[in-house]
Amino acid sequence: VSAEGLFGFLDGSNTSDSTNDQKTFVVGFSEFPPFGYKDANGEYIGFDLDLAKEVAKRNNWTFKAQPIIDWESKEVELNANEIDCIWSEFTIDGREDDYTWSDPYFNSSQVIVVKSNSGIDSIDDLNGKVLEVQSESSAYNAIQNNKTLKDLFSEINKIGDDDTALMDLGSGVCDAVIMDYPSANYRITERFHDADFKILDEHVTHEKYGVAFKKGNDELKDQVQKTLDEMFKDGTVDKIAQKYDDYGISEELLHM
Repeated sequence: VSAEGLFGFLDGSNTSDSTNDQKTFVVGFSEFPPFGYKDANGEYIGFDLDLAKEVAKRNNWTFKAQPIIDWESKEVELNANEIDCIWSEFTIDGREDDYTWSDPYFNSSQVIVVKSNSGIDSIDDLNGKVLEVQSESSAYNAIQNNKTLKDLFSEINKIGDDDTALMDLGSGVCDAVIMDYPSANYRITERFHDADFKILDEHVTHEKYGVAFKKGNDELKDQVQKTLDEMFKDGTVDKIAQKYDDYGISEELLHM
């Protein structure tokens, strides 16, 4: 199947209003390592982006990673034809009707990060504490949808990104941060090199990641899904996951 006609965006049909040429697969993502981020050489890598690159390669499409600078604008960019999909550690749960989705490809969870010497060893110890969470994220939704957990905190402050939240945690501005489990593993290990952070054993929610397409763009979704299914069956997804195993991308979390 050619990419010709697949990258139409209005009701899944080809249109002269499209800002992307017909052979380029433009993947919208935000920096959520280890799923998508820039390495020391300035190249965009990560589990999600590596999967997307392989999908593009198998379909003879040119791959383009398009950073979403303002995560709150992701749906606007998708609907404005600036990107072909959102492939960025993106949670299906609670957004089922907002996009045309691929099948789930990864099982994840939301976790709480605290300082190792904080005396916080369980969720019950969070009573009266200050929490930071990235705005408009699945972590934020997890807190809003869990009244029991939400009511534990004296304050819940929204911030722009997880790195800022972890810096605030280290400096004592907040007592806890909620974020995706693999992302927490990566940031603590690679960005902060800080043994003073720990992840609580109790996970807040469990969720599924998928690739989000503009509502009605079933043709492109179906072609990407077909290619992903082939990659699962021939072991390519497992092979890509092994590159990021140290950060919580493990075989048992892959969803087919």
